Amino acid sequence: MKIKKIGVIGCGLMGSGIAHTSARAGYTTIVRESNQELLEKGMSNLFGFIEKSIARKKATEFELRQVKSNLMGTIDLQDIADCDFIVEAIPESIELKNDLYEKLDEIAKPEAIFGSNTSSLIISEMAKATQRKDRFIGLHFFNPVPIMNLVEVVRTDETADEPYNAALDWCKRIDKTPVACVDTTGFVVNRLLVPYLLDAIRALEAGIATIQDIDNAMMLGCGYPMGPLTLLDYVGLETTHYIAEIMTADFGLPQYHSPELLKKMVEAGLLGKKSKKGFYDYSDPRAPVPADLSAFLK
Repeated sequence: MKIKKIGVIGCGLMGSGIAHTSARAGYTTIVRESNQELLEKGMSNLFGFIEKSIARKKATEFELRQVKSNLMGTIDLQDIADCDFIVEAIPESIELKNDLYEKLDEIAKPEAIFGSNTSSLIISEMAKATQRKDRFIGLHFFNPVPIMNLVEVVRTDETADEPYNAALDWCKRIDKTPVACVDTTGFVVNRLLVPYLLDAIRALEAGIATIQDIDNAMMLGCGYPMGPLTLLDYVGLETTHYIAEIMTADFGLPQYHSPELLKKMVEAGLLGKKSKKGFYDYSDPRAPVPADLSAFLK
């Protein structure tokens, strides 16, 4: 089958990035949000990202025109009923996602493919909420979506070859590199990445090195473009904690347990860049400095 029209549900950080990337590649794309305020905020962030990229010479005016001509926003779920591929990018809650899929299954055309953008949830558990288990896949995009090249593409035991191959082809056409994964918690990246990030927090807790030195050690010693504590701030500390809880429940292994420092910071509302404070203080976003976490390290 040929994918021509894309529906994206959710215009937050990930959804807006997926919509941007799809429209940039020339696909007619409709992004749906639950209310007008959230839709306007998401669209503003989307076009603001492009304009900042143009200013930094990382994007062109052609990209801006391309996205504007191919992208439409809506708050009506019915507007995506005739899409060939519908990508859901709402919060990581199996209850929220399954409630959406029950509604979506009734209005979408029978041949439409469903794809859930998730970093941790089991895809087959969402597919059960529909009558199209054979046309249901998982997608794990990485933030920021317009820049990051990888997409983990997940098939369940019931996913048919035709929709799966069509989804892989779409990922390539939007200039991403798809990695085929089986349906397991954490897929490839988080299965390997989460223990690394949590161990960086444990190193800080143990007083092995400072925030800056832990990050510099991994960047300069391993050639990583970003240190683990900076990366945690970008991912979101509450997101990492949530993923760690899911992986602990599924695998029962100590490397997936959230460190006490992470729990304390999440409880205190220190979520990383989105809250302007995590392992770094982003009060001046142009020059973030290591945060004072002495009260949490006693």
